[in-house]
Amino acid sequence: MPRPINAEKRAELQKQVVHHLQHHGVAQMSLGPLAESIGTTKRMLLYYFGSRENLLAQVLAASRPDAHAMFDGVSDTAGLRKAADALWEAMTVGEQSGPIRMLLQLLSLAATDPEQYGSIAAETVEAMIGPIAAAYVRLGHSAQQARTVATLLVSGLRGLCQDRLVTHDVVRTDAAAGRLIRDAVAAAD
Repeated sequence: MPRPINAEKRAELQKQVVHHLQHHGVAQMSLGPLAESIGTTKRMLLYYFGSRENLLAQVLAASRPDAHAMFDGVSDTAGLRKAADALWEAMTVGEQSGPIRMLLQLLSLAATDPEQYGSIAAETVEAMIGPIAAAYVRLGHSAQQARTVATLLVSGLRGLCQDRLVTHDVVRTDAAAGRLIRDAVAAAD
């Protein structure tokens, strides 16, 4: 009978992997060097996560902003604005501001290596769009309109986040994000 997985140990390993990937990138992630860097073994990473792909998926899922928590309670445009502002803050100055770099790398890798990264990137994008689109549906939009506006909001904020990481222009990107959020909220009326 296999030993049960130690959830605390798995969470600690996940945290270390996130930290490592933020500083070393996703593209060349190999389990052996990763394990050595975080003070464990490849065997332990495989024990806790099953495979390189599963490790990457779990690390990305655990480190992205929780769009469900932000948008599931939205029932009016004021709530939508508040949730969108919280998403931007999480992406740029909150706990997720570091892990968002991994997401941006993943999306770039998916564009050039869709066989290896395409499905995990698509799942990651959907994890953001789905809850936001559901909020728009609750506000009276058709499912198609809701997904369109949610895509505009998510992709626009993600692009502005990448711009901010590259240029370090906080004032301009905050102003642009504010405008995008205002326009996205106005679309809900």
